[in-house]
Amino acid sequence: MSELPATNAYLRISRQSFADQCLDGEVSAGGFNWQFTWTFGKGELTVEPSLGRALIQDSLLRFLLKADYKLEPGGDYIFTVRSKF
Repeated sequence: MSELPATNAYLRISRQSFADQCLDGEVSAGGFNWQFTWTFGKGELTVEPSLGRALIQDSLLRFLLKADYKLEPGGDYIFTVRSKF
Protein backbone atom coordinates (compact mmCIF):
# COMPACT_ATOMS: atom_id res chain seq x y z
CA MET A 1 0.00 0.00 0.00
CA SER A 2 1.42 3.38 -0.97
CA GLU A 3 1.67 6.27 1.46
CA LEU A 4 -0.67 9.21 1.19
CA PRO A 5 0.94 12.36 -0.19
CA ALA A 6 1.90 14.90 2.47
CA THR A 7 3.56 18.30 2.75
CA ASN A 8 4.54 20.05 5.97
CA ALA A 9 3.22 23.58 6.33
CA TYR A 10 5.00 26.05 8.60
CA LEU A 11 2.91 28.70 10.31
CA ARG A 12 3.92 31.83 12.23
CA ILE A 13 1.45 34.02 14.09
CA SER A 14 2.34 37.72 13.85
CA ARG A 15 -0.66 39.38 15.49
CA GLN A 16 -3.65 38.38 17.58
CA SER A 17 -6.44 40.74 18.59
CA PHE A 18 -9.35 39.64 20.70
CA ALA A 19 -10.88 43.12 20.36
CA ASP A 20 -10.91 42.79 16.54
CA GLN A 21 -11.44 39.01 16.77
CA CYS A 22 -8.68 38.31 14.26
CA LEU A 23 -5.37 36.54 13.87
CA ASP A 24 -2.68 37.48 11.32
CA GLY A 25 0.27 35.41 10.21
CA GLU A 26 2.20 33.73 7.46
CA VAL A 27 2.28 30.18 6.24
CA SER A 28 4.69 28.43 3.89
CA ALA A 29 4.62 25.01 2.27
CA GLY A 30 6.23 23.41 -0.76
CA GLY A 31 8.04 26.58 -1.81
CA PHE A 32 4.91 28.77 -1.56
CA ASN A 33 4.48 31.60 0.97
CA TRP A 34 1.22 33.27 1.98
CA GLN A 35 0.00 35.94 4.38
CA PHE A 36 -3.32 35.27 6.06
CA THR A 37 -5.90 36.95 8.24
CA TRP A 38 -8.37 34.82 10.13
CA THR A 39 -11.34 36.76 11.43
CA PHE A 40 -12.46 34.13 13.90
CA GLY A 41 -15.45 36.19 15.05
CA LYS A 42 -16.92 35.85 11.54
CA GLY A 43 -15.24 32.57 10.59
CA GLU A 44 -13.55 34.18 7.57
CA LEU A 45 -10.08 33.33 6.30
CA THR A 46 -8.26 35.55 3.79
CA VAL A 47 -5.09 34.19 2.15
CA GLU A 48 -2.82 36.26 -0.14
CA PRO A 49 -1.36 36.08 -2.71
CA SER A 50 -3.76 34.06 -4.81
CA LEU A 51 -0.97 31.97 -6.38
CA GLY A 52 -1.32 28.50 -4.84
CA ARG A 53 -4.02 29.62 -2.40
CA ALA A 54 -6.26 26.66 -3.29
CA LEU A 55 -3.48 24.33 -2.11
CA ILE A 56 -3.43 25.66 1.46
CA GLN A 57 -6.67 27.44 2.32
CA ASP A 58 -8.81 24.48 3.45
CA SER A 59 -6.01 22.80 5.41
CA LEU A 60 -5.05 26.09 7.05
CA LEU A 61 -8.63 26.77 8.13
CA ARG A 62 -8.95 23.26 9.62
CA PHE A 63 -5.71 23.77 11.54
CA LEU A 64 -6.78 27.20 12.83
CA LEU A 65 -10.16 25.90 13.98
CA LYS A 66 -8.54 22.95 15.75
CA ALA A 67 -5.71 24.88 17.43
CA ASP A 68 -7.10 28.39 17.84
CA TYR A 69 -6.89 28.69 21.63
CA LYS A 70 -3.33 27.32 21.63
CA LEU A 71 -1.95 29.85 19.10
CA GLU A 72 0.12 32.79 20.33
CA PRO A 73 1.77 35.73 18.54
CA GLY A 74 5.39 34.93 17.73
CA GLY A 75 4.64 31.23 17.84
CA ASP A 76 5.83 28.82 15.17
CA TYR A 77 3.65 25.82 14.31
CA ILE A 78 3.72 22.91 11.86
CA PHE A 79 0.81 21.01 10.36
CA THR A 80 0.52 18.48 7.57
CA VAL A 81 -1.32 19.06 4.31
CA ARG A 82 -2.52 15.82 2.74
CA SER A 83 -1.19 16.60 -0.72
CA LYS A 84 2.19 16.95 -2.36
CA PHE A 85 3.16 20.31 -3.80
